[in-house]
Amino acid sequence: MSVLVIGADEITPIKAVLKNLGASNIEHWDARNENRVNRKPIPNGTECVVMLTSFLNHNTMKKIKGEAKKRNIPIVCAKRSVSCVFCEYCKVFGLNKEFGCDRLDCDK
Repeated sequence: MSVLVIGADEITPIKAVLKNLGASNIEHWDARNENRVNRKPIPNGTECVVMLTSFLNHNTMKKIKGEAKKRNIPIVCAKRSVSCVFCEYCKVFGLNKEFGCDRLDCDK
C-alpha cells in the first residue's frame, strides 16, 4: 500500500508503524510551506492519506480532504503520536480486532 503522510518534520516512528500495518511506500510532506502543499496534487497511486492534524492548518486539511474524497482515497486524521496514528489507521481500515486496537483510546 502506498501512503502519503502530511504534517510534522520527523515521522520515523510513524513510518515504522505504517510499515507494520502493510504500507510498502510512504511519502512524507512536512507542510512547513503550506502554499507548496496546497498546490501539489496527491500523487497517483496513493492508497491512503495520513494527516497529522497538530501540524496542519484548516485550509490545507480542507484541500487535501476534498481531493482525497474525490479520488476515493481513505483519510486517516490523527495527532502526531504514534499510538494515535495506529489507532486511527486501524479504525479506518477495520483492523481493530486483528491488531487489538479496540482497547486503545485516542483523543482527537
